[in-house]
Amino acid sequence: MSQETRKPVTITTLRSMYRKGEPIAMLTAHDFPSALVADAAGMDVVLVGDSLAMVSLGMNDTNAVTLDDMVLHCRSVTRAVRSAFVVGDLPMGSYEVTPQQAVESAIRLVKQAHIQAVKLEGGVDLAPAIKAVTSAGIPVVAHIGLTPQRQNALGGFRAQGKSVAGALKLLEDAYAVQEAGAFMVVLEAIPAEIAAIITKKLRIPTIGIGAGHGCSGQVLVQVDMTGNFAPGRHLPKFVKKFANVWAEAKQGIDQYRAEVKSRQYPAKEHTYAIDGEHVAEFQRLVDEHDSK
Repeated sequence: MSQETRKPVTITTLRSMYRKGEPIAMLTAHDFPSALVADAAGMDVVLVGDSLAMVSLGMNDTNAVTLDDMVLHCRSVTRAVRSAFVVGDLPMGSYEVTPQQAVESAIRLVKQAHIQAVKLEGGVDLAPAIKAVTSAGIPVVAHIGLTPQRQNALGGFRAQGKSVAGALKLLEDAYAVQEAGAFMVVLEAIPAEIAAIITKKLRIPTIGIGAGHGCSGQVLVQVDMTGNFAPGRHLPKFVKKFANVWAEAKQGIDQYRAEVKSRQYPAKEHTYAIDGEHVAEFQRLVDEHDSK
């Protein structure tokens, strides 16, 4: 189905897919081109994740990205998307202080960047913020398990829920965000068996990233799964590379450089035509001017 014929995905569409058991396909985008291709490929949900801190802005982790950054990138993405449901991340420091802060940040993303929902990290402790944002009429996607914004408190990027106590805490978090009003929850870096059990216990869809196929849908960081970086870059265990954009782009740019150096490019077909008489007259006038 083309972008022209595909109906816009709404929160109602996503709930219908969940009820029917149709997996929800989510992918990140961080700018106009990445959003264009994600939407053209038929993604149900496009997530403007704060992972753009690392994959687009060259930061070491997600914690340095600001709300201003997210507004800029979300705005770029929503200019491109025609059909997918767009979710924007609330970055660290924009929602944790008070529920009112969370509401103000979410409203800013919706009003200035035209997204349709916000995502924020945290379980039981963030339930009041989720409730406040949803009460303001803004849909919320929750995020539990490995929460990258809190990686320092978690001891790094480590899988969660690998013990009975850890799994029970995840279930408690999942129930809390559901009851607070989140319409969807991301489960990151969780054993597949635990994620499947949590998914079955909830009445909202789960989106897995490193959480197995028992979730209601999946999400990946686009530049990871399309291979936009040079070989040797560390990727999480759960990432499957579906393309090799780096190799394709490198090959094209290598060829461009070679053709510039050899003057193969630009060829005649890459230039604009002009009447030979105009060229001759221009040359005559230039020569006449130089001779004075």
